[in-house]
Amino acid sequence: MAARELCKVLIVDDEILIRQGIKHYMNWEQEGFCIAGEAGNGKEALELIEKVRPHIVLTDIVMPVMDGNELTKAVKASYPGIEVVVLSSFGDFDYVRATFQSGVADYILKPKLETEELLGVLRKTAGRIGSLRPIGAEREDGPDIRREIERMIAGYETESDAEEIRRAFPYGAFRLLGMECSANGRQTDGEAVLRTIAEAAESAASGSADIRTYVLLSEPNVTLAVLNYDAAQAEHAAAALADAAAAAVREADPLAFVALTEPFAGFHRLGDTYRGKLRGLLQAGFYFPERHLIEAGKLPASVPAAPPFPLDRFAADLARRQFDAAFGQLRKHVAAMSACYTTDAFEYKSFLSNIIFNIIVLLGNAGYDVKPLERIKFASFNAINESRCAQDAADRLFAFVEEAIGCADVSMAAAEGGTGGANMKRLLDYMEAHYAEPLTLKEMAKHFHFNPSYLSSTFSAHNPDGFAGHLNKIRIGKAAGLLREGELAINEISGLVGYSDHSYFCKVFKKLTGLSPSSYRRQPMS
Repeated sequence: MAARELCKVLIVDDEILIRQGIKHYMNWEQEGFCIAGEAGNGKEALELIEKVRPHIVLTDIVMPVMDGNELTKAVKASYPGIEVVVLSSFGDFDYVRATFQSGVADYILKPKLETEELLGVLRKTAGRIGSLRPIGAEREDGPDIRREIERMIAGYETESDAEEIRRAFPYGAFRLLGMECSANGRQTDGEAVLRTIAEAAESAASGSADIRTYVLLSEPNVTLAVLNYDAAQAEHAAAALADAAAAAVREADPLAFVALTEPFAGFHRLGDTYRGKLRGLLQAGFYFPERHLIEAGKLPASVPAAPPFPLDRFAADLARRQFDAAFGQLRKHVAAMSACYTTDAFEYKSFLSNIIFNIIVLLGNAGYDVKPLERIKFASFNAINESRCAQDAADRLFAFVEEAIGCADVSMAAAEGGTGGANMKRLLDYMEAHYAEPLTLKEMAKHFHFNPSYLSSTFSAHNPDGFAGHLNKIRIGKAAGLLREGELAINEISGLVGYSDHSYFCKVFKKLTGLSPSSYRRQPMS
């Protein structure tokens, strides 16, 4: 190892606040260490170890997925040269004892997690590794730029004085260029993205002495380039750098993109710009898959968020087998959500997945066989979750919708071939016998012990006229027979066939026959 190599530390803890606190606990580089990465559990840590090859793993004991003891065993089995230091609470003594049997180097109690305590343990552990940079040696090249940027991003104030920052960032204008390396189903090698953007930055800046770039992994999944330049001399160079970086990542991945903030003045605004601007632009990229550069100020005006989805109406339409109405309304709502690019991608995907769940429940409640949908729901959930853009996620939803419609059709056909046809005959016979009574769908459902929504959907499936239309046809047919006999007054006939309102009877009669009752009576018999 090089004599001045820093001791690389990987932080593993399922609490992000603990990880952030440790990262910004001290000036690590000044003490001879650097933070190589962070992970939320042992499984994530093992994946990172292969990439960053830390000297020391500083890990919590109790974590989900893979705990500290399992991680220690795995590290010692595959990377015997890496030392492990565990963090524990007072109640974790049995766990700590087990980790020592697995090869842990030392431990620190979380309640005693203070700078000197932590440094003492890490120095002692690093002393076993050999040929590392002497622990405690002072840096000679000013503030550590990466650490200062990370502190600002995390919401901390810089530890360097104003003069040191001016030497590191000599120009007045800043811009942030970022790319998500692992988001929306994409898994991109963060180190490869760093190299790509760094090469683009070097190429764009080579012809200008008025621009500097600092490229780093600002979070486990975000590659960040800080552009510092002379606004009067190098604005074009900064824009060219962003274009070059975007073209480079898009060449490697057709759906990849980078985001570029508007210029801002002053290093002190870096953290706020990162959290308040760059993250929003990275989020917006989910809705613009055709763009390789998402640039502030060049997006269309944002539209208001979509109103809440009318789930009750959707449920009623599905119960009545009004699929065109139900899914037409769903398409309009998804389109409205897609038009609002400030909608959080996780929220967007969660809505689509919840709709799939609701479709299965509602169709099941309406009497359809939804077992085929149950079998494909998890694949649909995963496809939506892994979608890299809004349109792709919506397409996954509506592919499921087509499956649901087909499933309902098959289920209805089976019912018609079995009890469905027999039930329908009973309903029609009852209407034929009781048409003169004040018959309603609700009363019929009660008589036959059916759910009213199911009865309505059954009528719609078997008869395009529906319940009310079919009842009118029966009544008007009976009235026509009485009119041909010519003995009763028209107002008497309307009451005999079930109409309490004479004018309404006349209106319905003309609609179905094309003639008023009196004109119909005057027609010659054929």
